[in-house]
Parts: sequence; C-alpha cells; structure tokens
Amino acid sequence: MSLSEVAKAAGLARATARRILFTFQRGGFVDSDGRLFALTPRVLSLASAYLSSNQIVAVLQPMIDEVASETREVCSMAILDGEEAVFVARASPARVFSAGIDIGYRLPAFCTSVGRVLLGRLPNALLIEALRRAERVAMTERTVLDPDRLATIIAEDRAKGYSLVDREAESGFRSIAVPIRRYDGAVIAAINVGAHVDRVSLDDMVARFLPSLKAAAKTVQPLLL
Repeated sequence: MSLSEVAKAAGLARATARRILFTFQRGGFVDSDGRLFALTPRVLSLASAYLSSNQIVAVLQPMIDEVASETREVCSMAILDGEEAVFVARASPARVFSAGIDIGYRLPAFCTSVGRVLLGRLPNALLIEALRRAERVAMTERTVLDPDRLATIIAEDRAKGYSLVDREAESGFRSIAVPIRRYDGAVIAAINVGAHVDRVSLDDMVARFLPSLKAAAKTVQPLLL
C-alpha cells in the first residue's frame, strides 16, 4: 500500500502514518521500496507470541484435536473481539477443508455459531444494545439481521447451551458451537464443528457433533483459571 492508502485505511494523518510505518520498518515488520509499504514475515511473530502465551489455546488444542478426530470434521475455537468472532485455534481431520477459515480469521459474531455463543454471555439488555449497535450485513440470503429477533435466538441458544447456525454466514455451510467456561462459569471462548449441508443434516449436527463438543468443554473447565 502507498502511504496515502495506509493513512486513509487507518484514519490517520499522513505524517502520523509515516512515522508509524518508519517505526515498523526499523523493527523489521514492514518493508518498503520507497513508494509502497508491505508487511514482512516478522509480523507472524506477534501472532505466535499471542498463541503461545494464551492459556485457553494451550489447554484447548488437545481437546479440539480430539473433537476433530471424533467427528471427522474441522473443529475451531473463537474468542470475541468487538463485533467479530476471531478464530484462534483449529484442528482438521484428513478431510480437505474448503471454507477458508484459519487462525486469525474473523467473522461477524451475530451470524455465526461461535459468535452467538459468545454474545450470549451478555445480559439481555446489553445484548440487545450490542446487536442494535453492530454493523449487520447479510452474508447470505438466510442471514438474520433484525436485532430483536437475533436477541431472541441468542437467548434461546443460551438456554439450550449451544448455537446451531444454518447457512447464515456462508452458503452451503452450517455449524454448531458450545461455550467454553472457566472454573467460575464465565464464558471465555467458544468451540464449533462445521460441515457442508450436502454432507451433514441439522439433526446430525446435534446428534453426532454436540456430544463431543460438550464433553470437551466439560473436560477443560476445571483447567481454565
């Protein structure tokens, strides 16, 4: 990107953006040919530091591996960052996964199973406020956008203990998620299993995948401080 593009994207003055880019360049995180700026592989060290120091990822990864092995589908873990669910851990069976979700991938929380589980930790009044404030854009023709209806769905999911989202975030794809609670019961993350609609029915999601997800969540709760 050019300096002007960086400044515009970041909402900064050109002089401020220039100083920051030069600082990143000296640190080895950005390279430049004098006109354009690009990230270097060193930025991966920032993500690596986060993942290696995050207790949730360290504790959950073996459980996620086990769920993926049991279900023969991809299992992922996400945390909430503002209005988005960010995927911070992932395990895949031998099956090739084509949905494009990997570590660091972000999706709107309101229309994803992990996101709705994470939003469900909010009291109802704060939940409705957050949904009305959030930028809600249809990802597919099935995406629910009405904040009041979303609040009702999330409250129902909270009561059930899981969220099942069918083709709202991606056409042809459905997923089921459960909350990850720490020792005191607070929801700190969510794990899900997703599958293409031509391979797994809604009933199968609940019958086959939910028990594995719940077992993993129950196993790790006493380990999360």
